[in-house]
Amino acid sequence: MPSVILTIQNRLKRIDASPVFQWSIIVVILLSALLIGAKTHNLPDNAMQLLTVLDVIITIFFLFEIVIRFLAFKDKKSFFKNGWNIFDTIIVIGSLIPEGGSGVLLARLLRVFRVLRLVSMVPELRLLINALLKAIPRMGYIALLMFVIFYIYAAIGSLVFHDINEVLWGDVSIAMLTLFRVATFEDWTDVMYETMTVFPMSWIFYLTFIFLTAFIFLNMMVGTILEVMSKEHELHRAEQHGESGEGGEPASRAQIEKLEQELAEIKQLLKQQKPHL
Repeated sequence: MPSVILTIQNRLKRIDASPVFQWSIIVVILLSALLIGAKTHNLPDNAMQLLTVLDVIITIFFLFEIVIRFLAFKDKKSFFKNGWNIFDTIIVIGSLIPEGGSGVLLARLLRVFRVLRLVSMVPELRLLINALLKAIPRMGYIALLMFVIFYIYAAIGSLVFHDINEVLWGDVSIAMLTLFRVATFEDWTDVMYETMTVFPMSWIFYLTFIFLTAFIFLNMMVGTILEVMSKEHELHRAEQHGESGEGGEPASRAQIEKLEQELAEIKQLLKQQKPHL
């Protein structure tokens, strides 16, 4: 009996790992996305009924696919140790909620999120998302520093420019919204020229703010994401080539270069010892 179960698991593993099955899932996810978009249009009743039938078929396919992936795991608990498996399971279970009744809005929203399963199916997209999630803590400190700068400039703007335009500089919170408009370059020159009619040197306020937020802090954000993405790509390449250091972690380039240098030294010693043999 255990051999039969093992045989079934091996077959399910081969099915799950087969490129045909993987591409079929991607095609169905894209079809699901098109289906969601089609339902937003005013279509005839016959077309809506056809879309409903297709939605049921897609839901059954996703359920079938997640069951295959779950049964293919020898250790069932390890299946839920992977965050992407948990994400896919929640999306599939949520898709089982019928669209009728009071839960119609919730069911439609959960079906919209089925498009996100494309991220879990494409390794390159998973790599990008993992890098972004790992960069969030560092980006949080940059965002906190940006908030401090926004608050300081908003307080100054509210105190100095309040009488010029109360709609834009009425209080600190409104002034922060105005500064966000300036930072995104949305007609920011109109705001600047309005204050320059009263304070001709107020352009210094805007240019220094833009220099700090749009140039320095934005580039810091981009640099942080690129650094984390570079590390993730290094780890991914190391895992693909089976390179590992101490503790089961992928070996760094420095470790690999050190090993290559040691091998070269050993070869040189062997060559020197050959004449004496």
